[in-house]
This record gives sequence, structure tokens and C-alpha cells, in this order.
Amino acid sequence: MSIKRHVIAIGGGGFSMEIDNPLLDLYVLKASENKKPKICFVCTASGDAQGYIDTFYTAFKRYDCEPTHLSLFRGQFTNLQDFVLSQDIIYVGGGNTKNMLAIWKEWGLDKILYEAYSKGIVMAGISAGAICWFEKTLTDSIPGQLTALNGLSWIKGFCIPHFDGEAKRRPSTTKAIQENQIGKDGYGIDDGAAVHFINESYFQTVCSQQLKTSYQFAGGIEQKPEKSLYLGG
Repeated sequence: MSIKRHVIAIGGGGFSMEIDNPLLDLYVLKASENKKPKICFVCTASGDAQGYIDTFYTAFKRYDCEPTHLSLFRGQFTNLQDFVLSQDIIYVGGGNTKNMLAIWKEWGLDKILYEAYSKGIVMAGISAGAICWFEKTLTDSIPGQLTALNGLSWIKGFCIPHFDGEAKRRPSTTKAIQENQIGKDGYGIDDGAAVHFINESYFQTVCSQQLKTSYQFAGGIEQKPEKSLYLGG
């Protein structure tokens, strides 16, 4: 059986934003082939904020899975590579994308995550955890600004989260395309929606709220919204 490589990029939502709506989180769990998957929350972008970690455990202890987390600020592992490769799902949280990527590279976690991805461990995440897998993005890592940033380049093109949730996201994307800061091809993802890629190819858009979706850009032109699969029915 060939290995399937999954990236599930959540524009906004999940356990930290939709406390009473588990649809996106359950979708992430179902992407694993294991009936009771080990899911690891990587919260580097928030500085391993304890409240964020607690919220993750509160949410995922309700489901048929084995939740754990990876802290680079307060390391609880003895071998980083072995710890990551023992998981079934990596779920990356939101926060400061620029800081997160810099810290990952310092620890060599970016290479370890790619090894995990290549072995079929599901990669998922919200906001910073959604955009990091792409070639380019716009990030608010510098307060008050949306600036272009290089990602890990596992998925071609750019990715912009919170596309309907933050007023500056769409016009800033248009401006960045015109100024050739992020390229001309990519995705904008609404809060309450996620784009699922399998083997680096677009698979589908899913949503936890009706009318939420993703938007594909091709040649600098925003296409019609992708058809979304509503997970609630």
C-alpha cells in the first residue's frame, strides 16, 4: 500500500476558536488510519503557552485518541526525532509564524517533521499551523503588519488564513500578488474551513460552518470559491 501524505490547513477554527463545534478536529482525527490515533499538539508559535496546551487537552480528551504535546521551550522528550515519529498526527497551533519557523530550524524540527510527513504521519494546523507548509504566506508576526514570509515549501503556492475573519487579509493578498511578494498561485482559507492536500495535491475543502470555504488563486486571479464539504450533515 502506497503512503498517503496529508496536510490539513485550517484557516481558523478548531478547538481553540470553536469550543462547541468539534467538526474540524474530528476531521483531522479521521485522516489517520489508526482507530485511536496519537495526536501531538505543537504549540511553538504561541511560545508553548500553557493555557493553549490546556485547551488542547480539554478538547481532545473527549475523543477516541491519545493526545500529547511537544514543547521546545520546556522540553519533555529525551529524543526529539523518536518522539515525533511515534505520533500519528501532528497538529500545529497558531501564533507567531516567523518565530516558530526559526525555532524549528534551530532544533532541526523542520527536517524531522518532513521525515514524519514522508512516512504518512498526518500534518494539520490552524493559522500559523496552516500556512507553514506552503511556499509563501502573509503573516502578522510583526504587530500591525501583514508581511510576506517563506514557508517550508512542502505545498506549492501561498496560503492565507482567516480570509473572511480579518478585514485586511483579502486586500493585502491582492496587493502582495500585484507586487510579486508571494507569487500568483495559492489559497485563501476562511475561518471555519480547511483545505486538505494528499500527496501535495488539492483534495478537498471542508467546513465546520455552512457557507465557509477556500479561494484558489491562479495566475494572480481569484477563482470562484471552492465547493466545500460541510461536515455537519
